[in-house]
Amino acid sequence: MSAAPTHVRRRKVFYIPGYDPFPARRYRELYRSEGAKQAEISGYGLHVEAADSDGPYGWRASGLMDDTRVTADLEVLLWSDIVRDSMSNSIPATYLQLIRTSWTYIASGTLRRLAVLPKGPLIAALYPIGMLILQLLAALLVAHLVGWALSTVFHAAVLWLVGEGAITRWGTSLLYWTPFFVIIVLVLRWFKSQDRRIYAYYLMHDYAFSASHNGATPPALQERMDAFRGTIATALLQDYDEVLVVGHSSGAHLVVSILADIMRDTPDRPARPALSFLSLGHVIPMVSFLPDAWQLRADLQFLSEQDDLVWIDVTAPGDGCSYALCDPVGVSGVATRDKQWPLVFSAQFSRTLSEENWEKLRRKFFRLHFQYLCAFDRPLDYDYFQITAGPLTLGQRYANRPPSKSRIDVGVSKYTSVKP
Repeated sequence: MSAAPTHVRRRKVFYIPGYDPFPARRYRELYRSEGAKQAEISGYGLHVEAADSDGPYGWRASGLMDDTRVTADLEVLLWSDIVRDSMSNSIPATYLQLIRTSWTYIASGTLRRLAVLPKGPLIAALYPIGMLILQLLAALLVAHLVGWALSTVFHAAVLWLVGEGAITRWGTSLLYWTPFFVIIVLVLRWFKSQDRRIYAYYLMHDYAFSASHNGATPPALQERMDAFRGTIATALLQDYDEVLVVGHSSGAHLVVSILADIMRDTPDRPARPALSFLSLGHVIPMVSFLPDAWQLRADLQFLSEQDDLVWIDVTAPGDGCSYALCDPVGVSGVATRDKQWPLVFSAQFSRTLSEENWEKLRRKFFRLHFQYLCAFDRPLDYDYFQITAGPLTLGQRYANRPPSKSRIDVGVSKYTSVKP
C-alpha cells in the first residue's frame, strides 16, 4: 500500500447516509452532541463549528488528541430528495410494492440465501410485509364489523316498519358496502399516519427501492452517485492528509461503487492524501445478492484488491438492522486470491456501552443502527470522533487490528457474476 502521512493535520470527511429522508442538519447536530459526550468521556478536545465553504451540508471539527491538533472538514453527500420521492407512493402503490418486492426476493432465490446470514436484517425485511398485511386485515375487520352493525340495525328497523321486501334487501346491502370501503381507506390512512412509530411504510419503501431494478442502480441514484464521485475526486486533489469516506447502512454500497470508479479512473493517484473507506452497519447483501447486481459485485471485487486504499468495515451483533460481521465481499461470492479488504470487526455494543445504556437501547433497533455515529461510555478501539478528527489515518489506527474471529466470509450468494 502507498505510504500515508505520518500524522494527519487536515482531513476531509464525506458521509453518505443510507435510505434516509432527513436533511443534513440531523447528522451535523448528532455529531455535535455525541462528539461532546465522547470528548468528555475519553478526555480529549473536540470543537464543532459551521463550515467555511461547504454550505448547509457541512461543518468543521477541530480535535486535540494525543497532543496533536487536527482540522476536519465534514460534508454530507445527500440523496434524501431521491428517498423522499420514492416514499411518495399512495397506499395502493405501497401494497403493489409489497407484492413486487416479495416476488423479486422469493422468485430469484435471494431470500433463501439471505436467510443463511444473521437473521436481524431478514426479520427487518419481513417485518414491513407482515405489518402491512396485518394492517390490511385489521382494516377489513373493522370495516366488516361497522358495516355489519349498520346493516343489521337498518334491516331490523325496516323489517319492523314495512316488513321484508326489495327496499330492505337493497338498503341492507347499501349500508354494508358503502361504509365498508370508506372505513378501509380511513383505517389504512390512520396506520400510515402512525408510521413514525411503526416504520412499516418506511421499511417497505427502503427494500422496494433496493429491489426496484433487481440489484442494478436506479438511474436517478446513479446520476447522484456520479456527482458524488466528482466531489470526492476533487477533494483528492486538494491539500488534505486524508480523505475519509464513510458509508452508513445502504450508503455503504453506494460508497463501494463510487470509490471503485474513482480508483479505476486514477490508477496512478498520488499517495497523499490517503484514501480511506469506513463502512458502518452495512446491508450490502440485500442488493449484491440480487440477479442484476453484477456491477456492485464487480465493484466489491475490485475495491477489495486495491493497495492504495484502506477499507474498514464495522458492524455489531447488537445492530439487528445490519449484516453484522458479514464480509460483504466474501458473502457476495466475489473474493479472489488478491483480496485485501475489508478488515471486518465488531463495535461490540454490549461491551462498549454500560449495562444501563445497553438495557435502554438494546430494543431500540433503529437507534442502535445509528450507534456507530454516537458516543460510547466504555469505548474500546472504535471511536467515530477519533477516526474523523484524530491524528491517525484509518490505516494507521487499525494497522495491527485483527479481524473478528466470528466474521462470516464464505460465499453465500446464488449470483456471483461480475459482468452482464
